[in-house]
This record gives sequence, structure tokens and C-alpha cells, in this order.
Amino acid sequence: MNWRSEHVWVELLKGSRKRGNFFWASILFLGSLGFLSVGASSYLGSGYERFDRKEGIVRIFRWGFPGIKCRVFLQFLMRDIQSIRIQVKEGLYPRRILYMEIRGQGVIPLTRTDEKFFTPREIEQKAAKLAYFLHVPLEVF
Repeated sequence: MNWRSEHVWVELLKGSRKRGNFFWASILFLGSLGFLSVGASSYLGSGYERFDRKEGIVRIFRWGFPGIKCRVFLQFLMRDIQSIRIQVKEGLYPRRILYMEIRGQGVIPLTRTDEKFFTPREIEQKAAKLAYFLHVPLEVF
């Protein structure tokens, strides 16, 4: 509906307030809540690593994402540890990851794969102390 007089012209425009737009906005909002909950749970999902020389057992516990399998618990003998590995990649996306190589199970990351807070010196010191404690060799790759 348009309205016009000698000095004023009013033209009504059809806006974007349609039912379909409200529907898609609510779908996007609910989807973003899902990403927010996964992000918050991964931020709060922590754990521990326990190296017990007296018992000769290593225990690794991690809180995972919400769901059926929300906990990760690994337990193995200390004598099955073959080495401690450091992976250092520099460049645009630097990565410094500490791994433990287990006989028959492969490698297990001990630091988060997106952990960028360790300097190369800190990750080397942590790896050297752990390898010395466990009496295993230290490998860099």
C-alpha cells in the first residue's frame, strides 16, 4: 500500500520478517548452541596421567566429549613403554606434541594436539624429565 500527497510520498516495503526467516534463524541458533556445548565440554574435559614406579603401572584418564563413551581410561605396564617421542613442526601452524610409544598399542599423545602454549624448550624439558623417570629413550621426529 502506497500513500501519496502533494508533498509526501510513502511507499511501504515488504520486510524480511517472514515465517521462513524466523524458522531458519531458530535452526541456526539451536545449531550454534550445539557447537557451544561441544566447545565448553572439550574445554572442561581434562584428565590425568599417573606413572607409578612402585606398582609398575601407567594410568591415563581423559574426559571425552559428552555421550555414551565420555571417559577414556588406559592402563598398561611400565615395562611396555618403548620410548617418549617429541614431534615438533614449525611454520604457520606450529605443533609440539609429546607421545609415549607403547609396545603393541602404538603411540599415545600425552599433550593435546592443539596445544600451542608449550615453547620448544618447555616440551623438551618435560619429555626429558619423563623419559628419565621412566628409564626409556627420548626420540625427536
